[in-house]
Amino acid sequence: MSDRVDLEAVLQRAQSLMERLEGMLPPPAPPIQWDAPAFRWRQGQLQSIPEVGPLSLDDLLHIGRPRELLERNTRQFLAGRPANNALLWGARGTGKSSLMRALLTRYASEGLRLVQVDAHELVDLPRIVAPLRDRSERFVLFADDLSFEANEPAYKALKAALDGDLEATPENVIIYATSNRRHLMPERSADNLEAKRVDDEIHPGEAVEEKVSLSERFGLWVAFHPFSQAQYLEVVRHWLAHLGGGPMTEAARREALQYALLRGSRSGRVAWQFARDWTGRQGEA
Repeated sequence: MSDRVDLEAVLQRAQSLMERLEGMLPPPAPPIQWDAPAFRWRQGQLQSIPEVGPLSLDDLLHIGRPRELLERNTRQFLAGRPANNALLWGARGTGKSSLMRALLTRYASEGLRLVQVDAHELVDLPRIVAPLRDRSERFVLFADDLSFEANEPAYKALKAALDGDLEATPENVIIYATSNRRHLMPERSADNLEAKRVDDEIHPGEAVEEKVSLSERFGLWVAFHPFSQAQYLEVVRHWLAHLGGGPMTEAARREALQYALLRGSRSGRVAWQFARDWTGRQGEA
């Protein structure tokens, strides 16, 4: 009788412990809505993004060459033809991320889907692509604003996924990344001290080779350059018309230049932000 009472007490305590543990576990992942245009990988789960703000390719001024290169590569990918992973690098605010959103707006009806992955989540790449492998849609893994140190696990995971992993990336998955740095890693003057001269040729040191080894695994490099003053003002004029802020008056022109000076940048992003501010203030007046 005593043994039976002891067993029941143990079972009750075990049941109580299991209930407490269940309360500490994260809730089960909601079902993936595959008809969504975009997704994000967060905390080990693929989450649907049911709506993405539309953006027309024609609204992205003065990035004609980057647009041409990436749009052509994306069309190849959508058609099932060979296409390259792409690195979009260059000055901040010049349209790298906006171009990705505009491509999704343009080609979502043809099966293009975006999966946004934060840099530190890239260690999960095998888990991210697993549910995408047998889908009919074409997925761009979009890693925005990348920057690494050489010893980061995410750096090694991305390097292997781009070229070198024994398990190939699915045919319906491609990687597009943006960065302000062409080589995705900080470049220090001390790195150049490792360079060696061999038969009158300069050979970079190991540190430089390591920095280049990741970016060169992207088959397509797309460069974005700072805007001139004339280009910046033209983008301001475009967004003023688009937002209903009226024509580019002398007052608007003067304030737009002052706005860029205070921000320390002439870019599409700054032009958009000024146009919103100006248009909002006109409505208030």
